[in-house]
Amino acid sequence: MSVPIHQMIRVGAYVMKQRLTGVERYPLVLMLEPLFRCNLACAGCGKIDYPDKILNQRLSVAECLEAVDECGAPVVSVAGGEPLLHREIEQIVEGIIARKKFVYLCTNALLLEKKIDRFKPNPFFVWSIHLDGDKEMHDHSVCEEGVYEKAAAAIKLAKSRGFRVNINCTLFDGTQPERVARFFDTMMEAGLDGITVSPGYAYERAPDQAHFLNRRKTKELFRGIFRAKNGTKWSFSQSGLFLDFLAGNQSYHCTPWGNPTRNVFGWQRPCYLLGEGYAKTFKELMAGTDWDAYGTGNYEKCADCMVHSGYEATAVVDAVKHPLKALGVALRGVKTEGEMAPEIALDKQRPAQYVFSRHVEEAMERIEAAE
Repeated sequence: MSVPIHQMIRVGAYVMKQRLTGVERYPLVLMLEPLFRCNLACAGCGKIDYPDKILNQRLSVAECLEAVDECGAPVVSVAGGEPLLHREIEQIVEGIIARKKFVYLCTNALLLEKKIDRFKPNPFFVWSIHLDGDKEMHDHSVCEEGVYEKAAAAIKLAKSRGFRVNINCTLFDGTQPERVARFFDTMMEAGLDGITVSPGYAYERAPDQAHFLNRRKTKELFRGIFRAKNGTKWSFSQSGLFLDFLAGNQSYHCTPWGNPTRNVFGWQRPCYLLGEGYAKTFKELMAGTDWDAYGTGNYEKCADCMVHSGYEATAVVDAVKHPLKALGVALRGVKTEGEMAPEIALDKQRPAQYVFSRHVEEAMERIEAAE
């Protein structure tokens, strides 16, 4: 585990407080998207397919910090789009850190060398650099050559300046487990602090729909990755139970309220990956969302999802409830052989609704009216 002790203590205390006060649904990580604009056009991304007038929208520093205060989650993942394109991104980060929240600034690292002097190392701050595998894998994923080398150089630079640095790695169908294992080895040898890994989610508007994993393939892939581990110690910025879940050893249900999203549209329903409505306030999001209508087994769009933004919170809460189970996984590692945990039945899931275009049209109307 790459999560520092002080972060584990703070998050654990936060979870215990919610449990002791009888709160059923609460956030663990705020997914903050100050903008959708990006300097890459990845084939598997569903965040960049908007008209220019929407891509040009930005959350202000005040709006970002208001979301942090309103939500109250102990961890904030600043994503996008590419956050380093936001002219006031360092002020957003400074404001979050001042609130003693842990900040993971997600970036493709193309602008990191140019912008790094705006940031200072801090125990509450982590660079989370997008890398979907080795040079060939990553450059193919982002549809541009040379990006891997720039990201690798950015990791080296950030570490030399005293920053904590993670990578966030998304894996797709056709990925070779042994190759991923070698990539993880390389990252650890480079001095990386941690890895966040997740299977790709099939954004309905993503240009490439052919390479998203279903749940069975996800489990087989992650069993293969952990089976191929050759002795190098991998540090993950995720709970051991979530990794065990990816390998098919835990039966978990999605808890989308654990990772609420605030972006230029508002508070996104129901989660970071599905935009099927927006609330004006966090309170409205929590009270006004039909949470039981979503998740694997409940909704067709969620059938194959095993992404960290839906299931990491589930695993963290399970670890707090059952510390001996979490300790067992930590000591023995992820199981890679034998029968998998029972899968969620899909026979009662409701059919998918395709409402993306309507939300875009409504947003365009608001922008044009304001203009």
